[in-house]
Amino acid sequence: MRKQYQAAGLDESELAGDPYEQFARWFTDAVQATGGGALTEPNAMVVSTVGPDGVPSSRTVLLKGYDQRGFVFFTNYGSRKGRELAANPRVSLLFPWHPIARQVIVAGRAERVPAQETAAYFHSRPHGSQIGAWASEQSSVVASRAGLEEEYARLAARWPEGTQVPVPPDWGGFRVVAASVEFWQGRENRLHDRLRYVAGGAGGDPWSVERLAP
Repeated sequence: MRKQYQAAGLDESELAGDPYEQFARWFTDAVQATGGGALTEPNAMVVSTVGPDGVPSSRTVLLKGYDQRGFVFFTNYGSRKGRELAANPRVSLLFPWHPIARQVIVAGRAERVPAQETAAYFHSRPHGSQIGAWASEQSSVVASRAGLEEEYARLAARWPEGTQVPVPPDWGGFRVVAASVEFWQGRENRLHDRLRYVAGGAGGDPWSVERLAP
């Protein structure tokens, strides 16, 4: 199965001065594409980590914020990704915006966000999602779906709608500080445009840009 891309190209002269601003431009385009139904959940990204045994693992999570400091997502620190990032903070993010023939790949290091930042986000979540964070020991083996739902019901009775749910002690955010960010634009005949920002450019510039062969 094969698709011939017809999208306009990506030229070095069009790039923003840093990858975070360029990401903001493309993210705006991706969000606008949701209006026509071409793309859903533009903030969905594939997070890839590596365990102590060298085995990689990937999963889809939601981007919850980005700025000049990095890209933020939240999770259970006891989950597989949480444990792997604690042992090896190197991480890759992939935004697969296939319907608009684009993708963004971030490589960098993950660091935990401050507790107050985690708390602010946690209390902005729907009540049910807050309860769910307590009910699920993410990535652990569970005996049954029924047991999971029973635990949720028990916690929902403990913290009913309208009460403040405390932040679980093993739940929080990671900020991925980019070392490189690649912007991929699909082109005809598989001659795709791939422009990559790399931290630590020549002459003291914070970023350099290189073009990769497709």
